[in-house]
Amino acid sequence: MLVPKRAKYRKQQKGRIRGKAHTGVKVSFGEFGLLTEDRGLITSRQIEAARRAITHYTQRGGRLWIRIFPHKPITKKPAETRMGGGKGDVYEFVAPVKPGRMLFEMGGVAKDVAFSALRLASYKLNVKTRIVVKSEYNI
Repeated sequence: MLVPKRAKYRKQQKGRIRGKAHTGVKVSFGEFGLLTEDRGLITSRQIEAARRAITHYTQRGGRLWIRIFPHKPITKKPAETRMGGGKGDVYEFVAPVKPGRMLFEMGGVAKDVAFSALRLASYKLNVKTRIVVKSEYNI
């Protein structure tokens, strides 16, 4: 799973995800991409599950680029703990995504294989996604 090597601060505030994505919106590396259509927090487990689904379907053919990284720590207090006592411990890392952000890119495979693999990956994510082709999407 993806986890940051080090961070300046151990815990972060929750914050809000507002607006549309401005960076990471084009198919830059491959020929096909998986694009988000709504905002949300994608966990490192979901990214790994989607990656495994793609690589399993393509039988390790072609090339895969993961365009997001889970750098935001999410804390959680233990079950059946009374209120107070400070903020809970870090239990997972998430990648905040805005609409229009490219999540995965694929290259070196046929169009039907790429579409099927990216469709399987989209089932593993908790945000609505769309599959795009570089020639049609990047204008």
